[in-house]
Amino acid sequence: MFKRLFIFVLLLGLGYIFFSLVENYQGKTELSGIGRYYAERGADELGSANLVTSVVVTYRGLDTLGEVSILFLTALIIGFVLSGKAAPEKHKFNPASEILTTASKMMIPIVFMFGVYVFINGHLSPGGGFQGGAIIASGVALLLLAQPDKKINHTLISFIESISGIGFVIVGILGILLAGGFLDNRIMELGTFGHILSAGSIPIIYIFVGLKVGSELTSILSNLQETQTQE
Repeated sequence: MFKRLFIFVLLLGLGYIFFSLVENYQGKTELSGIGRYYAERGADELGSANLVTSVVVTYRGLDTLGEVSILFLTALIIGFVLSGKAAPEKHKFNPASEILTTASKMMIPIVFMFGVYVFINGHLSPGGGFQGGAIIASGVALLLLAQPDKKINHTLISFIESISGIGFVIVGILGILLAGGFLDNRIMELGTFGHILSAGSIPIIYIFVGLKVGSELTSILSNLQETQTQE
């Protein structure tokens, strides 16, 4: 009885909070000072057609570094926890269906290519490093579903992750030394607005972020796959 009463009171409290938020909500019709700066000067300063993701990479580059670091720590913790579990002597996976196996052979190269396209063109169209890396990892997930006994090369994944992470930090430091701050994309020429070779170093940053995110998510998938068995 007491438990039900507590839940009821808790729901009433949450309902009151949400009702107050909705009732007092007032939509903003004007940009904040920093938002106005991004909108008015961002395209000229960054040379990027996709201003939203480019702001995340340059003006707020330290935030992006923090997000990548959190993802790295997550992958590291998952690997550490799963490595402490007693591994079964033999993996026994049910074979994948013929439809899944056949479709994966056609779809996996397309998924990988699309992921690369998304992070290379992140400064021109919706996308970026995180999105492209997640797409690549989804291709790996499809591969593991179609081939449950497939072994991921951890050495290669670790190498890609390390190189991309080091490259990301180096580009950021070059922004401090050669331009206006960490990850400042003006260490390179901005190029012609709207072209693939434009926006300074943003395409390079996106490549590093995409590879790092893709390799970290792949590492998580591989660690999870290695701990699963089916009788």
